[in-house]
Amino acid sequence: MRTTQAWAFRRQLLYGSFFLAVILLIIAFIYLRYFYNAPTCFDNQQNGDEIGVDCGGSCTRICAFTVTEPTLRWARSFKVTDGQYNAVAYVENINRVAATPELTYTFGLFDESGLIAERTGTTILPPNSVYPIFEGRIATGGRVPTRTFLEITPPSLWLPAEAGREQFTVLDRELTGADERPRLRATVRNNSLEEAQEVEMVATIFDAEGTALTASRTFVDNFAPRSDTDIVFTWPEPIATTLRSCEIPTDVMMAIDVSGSMNDDSLDPPQPLTAVKESAVRFVNRLGVDDQVGVVTFATEAALLSPLAADKSAVAAIITGLAIASAEETGSTNTGDGILESGNELTSERHNEDARKVVVLLTDGLATAPDEEPEAYAINFATEVKATDTELYAIGLGENVNMDFVRAIATSPEYAYQALSSSDVDQIYQAITTSLCEEGAAVIDIVPKSSASFEDL
Repeated sequence: MRTTQAWAFRRQLLYGSFFLAVILLIIAFIYLRYFYNAPTCFDNQQNGDEIGVDCGGSCTRICAFTVTEPTLRWARSFKVTDGQYNAVAYVENINRVAATPELTYTFGLFDESGLIAERTGTTILPPNSVYPIFEGRIATGGRVPTRTFLEITPPSLWLPAEAGREQFTVLDRELTGADERPRLRATVRNNSLEEAQEVEMVATIFDAEGTALTASRTFVDNFAPRSDTDIVFTWPEPIATTLRSCEIPTDVMMAIDVSGSMNDDSLDPPQPLTAVKESAVRFVNRLGVDDQVGVVTFATEAALLSPLAADKSAVAAIITGLAIASAEETGSTNTGDGILESGNELTSERHNEDARKVVVLLTDGLATAPDEEPEAYAINFATEVKATDTELYAIGLGENVNMDFVRAIATSPEYAYQALSSSDVDQIYQAITTSLCEEGAAVIDIVPKSSASFEDL
């Protein structure tokens, strides 16, 4: 009897367990079919083997808290045309493989009165190097920015990238037309096995001290794998005066006062023109092999004695032969026409479009012709010449020179000098030679940026 009851109980328990298992399987099926979502890298939850929300583990996305944030190296603004500036910043990403396709930033341009303009944008940031951020033609309303800042929003999206700067190689570069139509040509190689699309390329030119002088940007829409392509950067206005490197040649016009008053300054020797000629010849001989030089004299009238030429010895001979005409002892000093003649020669067909334009003018500072306001006349022509991107150095000779006038015709007060003795003249010409160019090559840094090596989410 007891055996029969035990068997009945076990049978009931077996049937009950079977039906319970069936019910649980049905519930599990319904849950899995209609309610359960498997962990993914896009579900806004930290599940599976992730170390953060949708990042780390088997997810492609790198967790932001494991990445070192990008840092700003420097930011500067460069004039494009009046009222428009390019803003450039160099940002460093020290992470060896972590890159971001969404780096949000804001440029701020300031002057002494405060904020001039802001520009916000988004760019990519490849890994393991320093990369430029470029914003072009920021309108400043005529104000001149003296400070440039960049604010970076910490990226939330980081992805692995196979390559940084080594993805591209710049094979060669050539800058031409620096004083007319600046054009930088370069050949760039895509070292990757993958095509790179929408490649942004920024060219920044630095002086020998590492200070950024100007920048430009271009794009390559489709860059085939393992191929070379020629790219061109341009500037809308001359950049020769910006590049002080001795690699950039100079066209110099020597404007020398030969009026009668040049005999009367209290200098040693008694005739100051003698010291001027000797110093001017030494200045000409110090110019570079690719530089050109010409000579204009001015007294009652101005005359072009020597057009721009590379033959320094011939120009030196002309300067050595300068003399004050006897008629000029009672003549005038037409500084304005001397400046005009010099400017005209620097814009003639003889000007080298790769060269800077420079006028070095020496006068006793007493403009007396051609009209009732001779100094205003000269200042007007000096303004016109400087507007052609010409640097104007002005040397005032003697104790009685009007230095306010000399500073007014010069490019800036730093370009104006006073010579009180014969030794001063030579020292000033040497200082001008030094200021024309800085020893050391200009550095042209071309940086391509592409997301081609970024892993897909």
